[in-house]
Amino acid sequence: MSGRTVDLSNLRDRPEFLDIVADRIWRAWWKREGAPLSDVADALLHHGRDAAIPTTFVAHKGATFIGTASLIQNDLADRPHLSPWVAALWVEPSHRRGGFGGALLEHAAGAAFASGAANVYLCAAPKLDGYYLGRGWTLVETEVGEYGLSVFKREAPKGS
Repeated sequence: MSGRTVDLSNLRDRPEFLDIVADRIWRAWWKREGAPLSDVADALLHHGRDAAIPTTFVAHKGATFIGTASLIQNDLADRPHLSPWVAALWVEPSHRRGGFGGALLEHAAGAAFASGAANVYLCAAPKLDGYYLGRGWTLVETEVGEYGLSVFKREAPKGS
């Protein structure tokens, strides 16, 4: 990560980041759907309380927010049989290209595998295919659903 140190924490353990995480997720994915910001924040409050999934992770340097990613049961209604999913990967624009997104992806996928998942999935706009392929994700399907998303998969490391 460009020689920078970053902490990757469970949002449950760093509630001071709740408002900024909710804001970034809402602005990137839910605002256009008409969902209230308060609904996103309320959902995040329950992540990680009763089970490993859903969980939201936050990348930070001390009190400075860098990014976030969540591990959820399903992120694509068109593929309800696939689970769990890394979702809502976000890195602040000023911290992009520093390896933080990749670190969040690895952390969230590792949490999925630690919970017993054999595979973990994610979906993204096709323009991001190269990003995920370059980080070891396998493209499973393209042009899925209303937004024509790409679906990717990571398999648990052998022996885990």
